[in-house]
Formats: sequence, structure tokens, C-alpha cells
Amino acid sequence: MDMTPPPSQACATNGAARKAFYEAIAARNMTPLWEVLHALVPPQPATPCLPSLWRYGEVRPYLMESGRLITAEEAVRRVLILENPALRGQSAITQSLYAGLQLILPGEIAPSHRHTQSALRFVVEGRGAYTAVDGERTTMSPGDFIITPSWTWHDHGCDGQEPVVWLDGLDIPMLRFFDAGFAENGSTQSQPVTRAEGTSYQRYGANMLPVRYDAPFGQTSPIFSYPYERTREALHQLERQAPIDAWDGVKLRYVNPATGGSPMPTMATFMQRLPAGFAGQPWRQTDGAVFSVVEGHGNVTVARDEQVWTFEFGPRDHFVIPSWHTAQLRSAQGCVLFSFSDHPVHQALGIHREERLS
Repeated sequence: MDMTPPPSQACATNGAARKAFYEAIAARNMTPLWEVLHALVPPQPATPCLPSLWRYGEVRPYLMESGRLITAEEAVRRVLILENPALRGQSAITQSLYAGLQLILPGEIAPSHRHTQSALRFVVEGRGAYTAVDGERTTMSPGDFIITPSWTWHDHGCDGQEPVVWLDGLDIPMLRFFDAGFAENGSTQSQPVTRAEGTSYQRYGANMLPVRYDAPFGQTSPIFSYPYERTREALHQLERQAPIDAWDGVKLRYVNPATGGSPMPTMATFMQRLPAGFAGQPWRQTDGAVFSVVEGHGNVTVARDEQVWTFEFGPRDHFVIPSWHTAQLRSAQGCVLFSFSDHPVHQALGIHREERLS
């Protein structure tokens, strides 16, 4: 006589046995790979991040209100974090990057400190503020890209007559993942200024290096201020004289002049010009990117599977395109965009992937 149980009974018995097995190994801090393998190794990147747009006209009143509610000294850094809608409470705009808008008012000082996280400043509004890094100050103007290398003393102040706002970009979530975050407060509000303004640019920014170059900031660029006036001129000259890329318009990357690589080991930075009438081809890449609109207007369409987002953007707006989302940029009148991403980490690990679609 055949004693084999019917399939339904066998499945029930097997299911009960598996459940008991899972409970037994869970008590020993183990779990079965076969239950989660599809999520751990997906067929394509499966970021939880969402595309999002922050309109500056809507954000600015809250920034100014924060200036009335708390001083720069009290706050240490008076910043409104741009949180990805899918990562609320994590102080992250993508799973590896942090972004926020920092405000400093006339006469204020944001006190000196240092941390292992690398930081970038991209000036959005106002003139007359400065940032000091490792004994050298640089005056901040709209469109300037400024670096704070890892573990360097830095403070900010405003000697001008108007509020100044800049975009902060940091690798905070990345260092949090590695449990490698350290910070230290300075003993004074402002660090001593030991070098004249512009020294680092004169020393390292003319396609030349000191004969005995010593990499003062390790893997980070020895230039910590990249003025917009020079970048803008390069973009407009290329727009007039060089072919326009069908996906990016005219796009340049900032470099570490000593290596030709990214200015920071964890973040790449870019500036691009979309000419008037530009209708870009679609693309996607594994590094999620944060954009700041410098000049002009345009729109971006972002898609993933069946979901589609279209954002109309103007000066000082900010938006994020997450990993492996298809994006298309357009501009009827022309515009300039600054952006940053975790591209150098993808490159270093050999995992970067990009598709330029048509």
C-alpha cells in the first residue's frame, strides 16, 4: 500500500517543519538566505529613494524664520536638511548623501569645528560671507563651489549686509554606514587666519603644483574654492564653440588638480549648461545625484517602471534624481545646473553603471 501523504498534507507538514526550523535558528541569531536572496541580490538597483523638488521660493521663508528663532552660534550650523521623502528621519537625501540649506546672517559666526565627513558648499544666495578652512578664508559669491576636507578646522562668518545661503553636501550617511564618524569643536569661534585669501588657488589652480607637493588634504583637492566666474566662462565658451552633448548639454566635472580625479574621495561635483531649446535624451546611472539650479529655467522628467515625475525648476531650486531612475533634462531658455553625487565611490568599487538611452 502506498503510504505517501497527499501533496497538500506534505506541504503542510513541510511548512510546519520549516517554521520550527526558522524559529530554532532565530534563537541563535541566524536566518535562512533563501528567504531573502531575491531582495539582497535584486535584478537591478532597488533604491527606496524618491525623486523630489524643493522650490526655493517656498523654502526661503522658512530659512529666514529659522534665523529669527536661533542664532548661528546656538545652532552651531543653522541648516534646514533636505530629506528624501522616502527617508524621513534619516537626515539623508539619498542613502549615501546628505544635503541641507545653511543660513548665516550679517555679523554672525558659525563656530569652528572639524569632522571626518567631507563637505561641499555651493553658494545659493547673497554676498559678503566667508568660510575659513585650515587657516585660509575665501569670500563666498553665488555659484562658487567650496570644499571642506575631512578633519580640517572650518568656520563661517558674514561681514556683509545681507543674508547668505548655501547648499551643504556631505557624505554623512556613507560614513554612518561605516561607523567612521568623528567630530571635534574648536576652542575659539574663529580659527586664526594664517594665509592670505587666494593662496591655495594661486599655488594649485594654474595647472601647476609646488615642486615639493605634499597633498595638504590627503585625497581631497588642495584647492578649496572654485569660483563660479571662471566656471561660467568655460561653459559659455564651450556652448559657442564645441559640440553639444545630447544627454548633458555642456557638462564639466570639477577635479583635484593634483590627481585629475574628483575633488573629494567620496563626492563628485559637476556644472552644466543646457543651451536654449535643449531637449535632452534619457539616461540613468547608479549614482544618485543632487542638483542646484544656478541660472535659468527648465524641467526634468524622472521615471522608474510605471512611475513618472516631472519637475519644473527655476533659479535656486533643488532636486534629487535617485539611483537608476531614468531622467531627461529640458530647457527652453537655457539654464546652468550644479550637481554632486557619490560617483567616485562607485568608481573605486568598480560598480558604477550608466546607460545613455535614446
